[in-house]
Amino acid sequence: MKKILALLMICSLILLTGCGGSQGKEEKKAADDAGKIKLGMITRLNASEENFGQFMKKIEDTLDVKISSHVPVFFDSLNQMQMALQSKQIDEISTYRSVARYMIAQDPRYQVLKDHSLEFVDSFCFALRDDETELRDSLNKVIDEMTSDGTLDRLTKEYITDIPTEKAPPVIDLPHFDSAQTIKVAVTGDLPPLDYIGTDGKPAGFNTAVLAEIGNRILKNIELVQIDSGARASALTSNQVDVVFWAIVPVSEIIPEDSDKPSGIILTEPYYRDKGVHLTFKDEKK
Repeated sequence: MKKILALLMICSLILLTGCGGSQGKEEKKAADDAGKIKLGMITRLNASEENFGQFMKKIEDTLDVKISSHVPVFFDSLNQMQMALQSKQIDEISTYRSVARYMIAQDPRYQVLKDHSLEFVDSFCFALRDDETELRDSLNKVIDEMTSDGTLDRLTKEYITDIPTEKAPPVIDLPHFDSAQTIKVAVTGDLPPLDYIGTDGKPAGFNTAVLAEIGNRILKNIELVQIDSGARASALTSNQVDVVFWAIVPVSEIIPEDSDKPSGIILTEPYYRDKGVHLTFKDEKK
């Protein structure tokens, strides 16, 4: 059980290694990946497809378990990943249980696979530049308050658990305070109904509701900035935005603290947790 728990946590780590390669390496990779399940994933902020796959193989060798039957294929948006699944460029999609529920409601061809080898539970938090410790501390204070007074449970129920999945998540009015500081937060729309952008271009859903509550409590304005998932880290470090959504796994004796984020970034306490699942089309079930 301890080995399995370590595997569930470690498989979703974001690696702190760079990418590179040559034609020979690409050919070898293609040969190694032959016959494997192509798994679509939203672009990892700190890992390439190659070194994420290498990491999975290293864990397989270390823990003597079978997890490298999947080869990761990165996409900068959920829409791109959905089109790739429909055109059979990939075999499965990796996402979260709440997102899978929403996607199935929109398109009943989707199904959740019950027996895949990359299950994990991520904790959702906010990432900031490492010089924004005051803002990080104020966000942590509010997250703790919202946890204690039941606000986060209420918002989870209202915008995730009990949301009518046949309808688009409702638009949320963000607070505005004259002369107050404005905090710019990146949104992608790639995790409906968590991170959601409607057809009218307006962000909505759970994360927006959480931000509205936070803004009202810290008396600061919240401005949402739409960016591609793969651009989140660069948008943060270049001061385009002040906050991005981040997902982490619990630290253990195997996973060192802060191993899943780039240097120069600090994280808040988690405000939501969700299980990773794999989706495919019903007629493509293997």
